[in-house]
Amino acid sequence: MSIDMTSAPAALLPPQLMRTEALLTMSGLSKTYGSVRALRNVDVTVYPGEVMGIVGESGSGKSTLLRMMNLEDTPDQGDYRLQLPGKDDDNLFALDRYQRRMLCAHHIGIVYQNPHQGLLMRHSSSGNVAERLLIAGERSFDVLRSKARDALDASEFPLARMDARPAELSGGMQQRVQLAKAIALEPALLLLDEPTTGLDVSVQALVLDTLKRLQRDRRITMVLVSHDLGVIRTMADRVLVMRHGEVVERGLADQVFQDPQHPYTQQLVHAKL
Repeated sequence: MSIDMTSAPAALLPPQLMRTEALLTMSGLSKTYGSVRALRNVDVTVYPGEVMGIVGESGSGKSTLLRMMNLEDTPDQGDYRLQLPGKDDDNLFALDRYQRRMLCAHHIGIVYQNPHQGLLMRHSSSGNVAERLLIAGERSFDVLRSKARDALDASEFPLARMDARPAELSGGMQQRVQLAKAIALEPALLLLDEPTTGLDVSVQALVLDTLKRLQRDRRITMVLVSHDLGVIRTMADRVLVMRHGEVVERGLADQVFQDPQHPYTQQLVHAKL
């Protein structure tokens, strides 16, 4: 049977999940768009330093859930809290647009499936990273340049091309610019929306290697949305399986993939095999 992570013995948990207060807690999320039910009573808990994978077919609600984590959307009902130093433990959905923008600029980074959503394609790559720093309040050109360079280097972007425009770059390089922009301020939470979709297999592997290194070296907490079970299995500590706006299965990644309990999860795993 699936393991309930709230009551699992410590021996079954990855070391970073033991005796740790959750970084992210979402509870009772429900959302409809007209007659379409996008989410129904969804609960999510993410712990510091872990990678949470969210998997499901198109229309399962996973992208809607990620948009809510990035405060781009608001549920009809539900609660969202982040444990951040010096911040009140309030429902983030109660924040106004400016407060949401500032919180995300400082504490939440996101890499979109389509780089056009996250980048100014005709600005320089370094300028795209600097834009995030500007939103957060940095005004020194030297600091902007230095921090942009450091973030691009950490994302394994070739620094010789840091002034090239994303429109001139390959899809893999565009994703690295997005990643640099997302981690420039060392966010508490990094959201990844299908970050390898549309990339060649070899480029996918390079992007995943970069993400794994960042997670290992910086202990960045990540939420990774993908329809690709191979990507989720490579990256995730724990997994949520979504269908028709509901979480149908959750647990440790190895346990879910090796012994899926819900018929839908079984179908996904067997199709992959």
